[in-house]
Amino acid sequence: MNATTAQARYAAAADQHEVGQLRRPGDDRMLAGVAGGIARYLSTDVTLVRVIIAALALFTGAGAALYLVAWLLIPAEGYDQSIAAAWIASRNREGESR
Repeated sequence: MNATTAQARYAAAADQHEVGQLRRPGDDRMLAGVAGGIARYLSTDVTLVRVIIAALALFTGAGAALYLVAWLLIPAEGYDQSIAAAWIASRNREGESR
């Protein structure tokens, strides 16, 4: 394998990794984009994911809690960190400056 082949394989692997990342999209959202992100990640219909989340919320109460946790932990498109990770990082920076 030569250097060009290795670079091509690395680029292809990087492209596949980017596609497989779980992100909250900016264009396919009703609330925070959690269902849209999960649907894209699983390559399924967003309506199906929304129905499952709504059913979990109505019948078990877990849907709302899981949605909130997912909103905090899944980063939005274009960002490297989730809301929770950014909050924790800012708290760590504040603690270090004291």
